Formats: sequence, C-alpha cells, structure tokens
Amino acid sequence: MAQLAQLTRIDAVARITLNRPEKRNALSIDLINALHASLDALEAEPDVRTLILAGAGRSFCAGMDLRGVVDDANAMADMLHGLAKASARIRALPFPTIAHVQGAAVGGGCGLAVVCDLAMTHPEAKLGYPEVTLGVCPAVVAPWLIRKVGAGQARAMLLQGGTMSGEVALRCGLVDHCVAADTLEQAVLDRAQSLAKGGAQAMATTKQWLNELDGSIDSAMLSKAADLSAQVIGGNEAQERLKPLFGD
Repeated sequence: MAQLAQLTRIDAVARITLNRPEKRNALSIDLINALHASLDALEAEPDVRTLILAGAGRSFCAGMDLRGVVDDANAMADMLHGLAKASARIRALPFPTIAHVQGAAVGGGCGLAVVCDLAMTHPEAKLGYPEVTLGVCPAVVAPWLIRKVGAGQARAMLLQGGTMSGEVALRCGLVDHCVAADTLEQAVLDRAQSLAKGGAQAMATTKQWLNELDGSIDSAMLSKAADLSAQVIGGNEAQERLKPLFGD
C-alpha cells in the first residue's frame, strides 16, 4: 500500500505530497495521520530551507472525506482536530512553505493551501469553500482564510460558498502566483529554491514574529474551530445533506 503522504527532498527543498489521487487527495483520517507522520520526519531533517506541499494526480486536495465518519461523532472530531493540528504545524515550520495547487483545492484542501506562506496555481484550477451549501461549518479553515485575505473577503467567500478559478483566486489574494499550467511545476520549484537561499535564522525568526503578530498559533481557537465543525456536521441539517452524496 502506497504511503498516503510522501516526504521527498531535493537539496534544501523538501516536498510533502498528499498521495491519494484516486480520491482527489480527500482528507481521510489515515491521510491526516500520514501527513502528521511526514511532518514528524520533516522536523527531523537537517538543513531543510523550504517546503512544497503538493497533491498527487490532478487535484491538490478535494477537502474532507466524510464518508465512513459522518455517523461517528468521535471519528469526526478526531479528523477535524487532526486537520487543525496539522495546519498549525505547517504554519509553525521555521522555513517558508509553498502550496503547489495544480488542481482542485476545496474546503479543507483550500485551507491547507492558504495556511502555507505562499500558494501558487494556474488559471484553470478550482479553489474555494463550498461547505455551507453542504450544511457544514467551515470553522477550521476560517482563521487561516481571514489571515490570508482579510476578514471582509473571508466572510464573503465562506458565506457564499462555491469555488473560483485560479485567476480569480489571484485577484482575491487567495493565492500569490498564477502561471500557465504547463509551467507551474517549474515555477514552484524555482520559487522554492530561491526562498531556500535566505538565511535560516532570519527566516525562522521572521516567521515566528509574523505568526505572533497575526495570532496564527492560537491552539485554543483551533481546537474550538474543530469542535464547532464537528457539532454542525453531527446535526440533522448536515446529515440530511451529506448522506445522499455517499449513496448510502
């Protein structure tokens, strides 16, 4: 069985690849646990200066895979808390992180993209937060989105739901660079290698200060966000909307 999250490295640039392409890298409990394991291994790697977060196949990440846990409140809470903690760990890394969004980044997947320091995509990619349409509360992704695009734009995106193209995402500030699809891979690597040339101490201190300034590492808020999402998903409205999607 293939690793659900793969850590590789080229010189000072590390890459974690979500590796569930047959499910568009949807975030199952096993995939979230594999992401944590890759982060454990990454933190033990010497001399890493940049991380690329990517998805295998045609999608970056299709969001939370609720099939199999929608009826299990404990499993649902574990999944949401696991995602919240993984997001915080990515944010706290002492070197720059880049989301390589080569395809769909939806819901929790878009949350992983915006938690990175930079996000790069192409015009045809689809990004966004359709949770409210499904009766789900996007509480876990909301703090990161607010810090990325500001409270006003975040409010509009989360309440309206839906997705947008990579080109629109660039205009909204959801991503930082938008290039032609056939040049994205090289553009991400070039940017990562450029960032890797920065001073390690300078980068680490700058990131820590930025995280303090914007309140990124607020564990109590992240835990509350996971609890809120779990509570709403466990309610009748979400259950009635989600179960038909699974064909059960």
